[in-house]
Amino acid sequence: MIRKVVFCSSLVVAMTVACSSIFAGSEGACCPTTKTVCQRQYVTEMRPVTCTEYTTEQRERTYTVNTRVPKIEERTRMVKSCVAENRTKTVECTVMKNVEETKSVEYTVMVPYTEAVEQTYTVCVPVKEEKTCTYTVMVPKSEEKTCTYTVKVPYTEAVEKKYMVSVPYTEEVKSTRKVQKRVPVQTMKTVQVRGGHWETKQIEVSGGTDACGCPCPPKMCCKRVWVPTCETKEVACTSYTCTTEEVPCTLTVSKCRQEERTCTVNVSKCRNEERVRTYSVTTCVPEERTRSYTVTKMVNETKTRSVNVCKSKCETRTREVKVCKCVAEKVSKEVSYTVMVPQEKEEKYSVTVFECVPETKTQTYSVRVPHQVTKEVPVKVCKIVAVEVPVADGCCGNASGSDGCCEDSCCGRDKGCGRRNGCRKSCCK
Repeated sequence: MIRKVVFCSSLVVAMTVACSSIFAGSEGACCPTTKTVCQRQYVTEMRPVTCTEYTTEQRERTYTVNTRVPKIEERTRMVKSCVAENRTKTVECTVMKNVEETKSVEYTVMVPYTEAVEQTYTVCVPVKEEKTCTYTVMVPKSEEKTCTYTVKVPYTEAVEKKYMVSVPYTEEVKSTRKVQKRVPVQTMKTVQVRGGHWETKQIEVSGGTDACGCPCPPKMCCKRVWVPTCETKEVACTSYTCTTEEVPCTLTVSKCRQEERTCTVNVSKCRNEERVRTYSVTTCVPEERTRSYTVTKMVNETKTRSVNVCKSKCETRTREVKVCKCVAEKVSKEVSYTVMVPQEKEEKYSVTVFECVPETKTQTYSVRVPHQVTKEVPVKVCKIVAVEVPVADGCCGNASGSDGCCEDSCCGRDKGCGRRNGCRKSCCK
């Protein structure tokens, strides 16, 4: 908010000086050889920044672990087993015997023979033919047209603006704080510590636009980045017996109150202005043309040829075949077989049983405790400064009319074309 107030105040002073120099030069025939312009300059300022830093504290905690202790027990179980026993029995079965027999069988055979047959086939013969077709071509034609368009002409208007400013003030507050006294017991342990530090980096940010609508140069801003680290350290594992005491202290508290302020800001506006321009339009006109081309057609033509065709005819023949027949015959025989006889017996076996035994352990761990620290950081600020620069001799600022004025021949005419009426090039026509 303070940077915006400084920027608006500098802009008002610069515009006031520029306008006074312009009106003073409009009373004579020619303007002075110098003019006041606004320039942007970067100034480095030290500003307080509140950041958070961390300190490492060692703390201790107790936890319970269940340990499984193995124990072997002797148990008894009944086991069933089968014992093989050989037995014999007489079985009657039917046996099939093969007997050969001769039979006559008739069968059919396909006998091939060749026969000449006349066959008719069709052949496609190409024939050429000329044809004529008409097609349309689009011929380009240029034509001039006139159109009226509207242009936004910018102008500046001073507007009074109210804004609120936060004014900081300091207030002392009485309070108490707790102080802990601890008796350390040191032991060394190798641990991996994850830490880091804050680094301030400058980054370039787009400046946007100022109150006049002009683009501002890019700004340099500070950004705090946390850089992590991981390292192996020999750290002291400390256990403490803590005693808490309350100590009176005075704290300085920063507060803000709101104040209303007023500033004058130049606002850019636009008015509509109609202009005329001439442009060329290209149109296409259709035009018919004729061309000749050759078409090839295929005409069918019938021809005859003699082809040999293979055919078959059936013949019945006889042959003798030997056939085997199966005759059933009953036979008695002794068969040995095995029977599994079940038996039960008692056996002992060992079982491992686990019992859970609780055990208390102590663990030391690190804690990152934050606290606020105020630092001075360099910041680049863009300010507008009024500077006098030399210009070429001539009427209304310079010979090229770059300040929005008419040319030399326009300043002497009685057309109301002067600095007081906002002189433009369009008034010289």
